[in-house]
Amino acid sequence: MRQLLAALATTLCLATAAPADESAAPAVQGTIQSQIDAFLADDFERAFTFASPGIQGIFRTPENFGRMVRDGYPMVWRPESVRFLDLREISGALWQKVLIEDAEGATHLLDYRMESDEAGNWRIDGVRILRAPDLSV
Repeated sequence: MRQLLAALATTLCLATAAPADESAAPAVQGTIQSQIDAFLADDFERAFTFASPGIQGIFRTPENFGRMVRDGYPMVWRPESVRFLDLREISGALWQKVLIEDAEGATHLLDYRMESDEAGNWRIDGVRILRAPDLSV
């Protein structure tokens, strides 16, 4: 039953996906890249500033946030390469797909949910790991 509900939710999400206004892409991608750069420098305090208030509230401190990223998203903490793919609007939210290659050469596809703050700055409001496409040469 759980799998059926997850499949239905994914289908509904994909059904409402639309290309986003590309004018937001540079700022969205800049936020994500800035957070990744902070992770590469082990500057969890700076990385935490790119998270939305909701994410900051969940983890409370940069140290807790950093530990979660190191343990749960090691490809984001230490990427070998980062490539931005499509930016989409899903149910009113912007989602940025990112293809990351880790230090071992494994490919990871991630989807970043973005949120704009009152000043118009983009913040990361969640990241989900998607099934990476099979790549062949």
